[in-house]
Amino acid sequence: MLNIGIMVAGGLLLLGLLFAEKKDSLKGKLLTKPLASLGFILLAVVQPHTVPEYSYWLLAGLILCLGGDVFLALPQKPMFLVGLISFLLGHVLYVGGFLSLVPIGAWVQISTLVVLAISAAVFIWLKPHLGSMLGPVIVYIGVISLMLIGAMAVFNSAVVADRGRQLILSGAILFYLSDLFVARNRFVKKEYVNRLIGLPLYYAGQYLLALSVNLG
Repeated sequence: MLNIGIMVAGGLLLLGLLFAEKKDSLKGKLLTKPLASLGFILLAVVQPHTVPEYSYWLLAGLILCLGGDVFLALPQKPMFLVGLISFLLGHVLYVGGFLSLVPIGAWVQISTLVVLAISAAVFIWLKPHLGSMLGPVIVYIGVISLMLIGAMAVFNSAVVADRGRQLILSGAILFYLSDLFVARNRFVKKEYVNRLIGLPLYYAGQYLLALSVNLG
């Protein structure tokens, strides 16, 4: 029941955030976005931590993502880079969590090549628009690709129950897809549709990952 309450509250805050984005209201974004993000941290905290080491990695990553959400909501241009770094470190912690479940040797598989090919296509798409952000974006694409590869490795392993594997992979895929809309909005074409699609993908992904701390 508590899980449902947190997710319903998160959904309502997401609707408020989308409205604030539509109106381009900084006050509205700063009111709704941190609270919506705090929801996925709270959701992770209240779950049974069936594998404590994984839970600690993931919770630390979620906290850094909350910081990234706040930074990206701020209008100052340097805040985008700060937010990018915060999310990058969050993904590094997710990678650490996946490594605590499945050793790195198991990450090399056909799905790894698929992710790398998709990420290479994304980079080629973004490259003409990156300018001085070329280096940071290359690093970020590399790390988020590694995060998705790790999630796929966990999904393909037998060390985690079906529920946990499905939550991890679904959350990672949605997070990856949401970042495409962040990139499009920042580097290619700024328009509301990027928020309308990207934000629900992002929060759905983060809430699923938060639920995954209960791997049973």
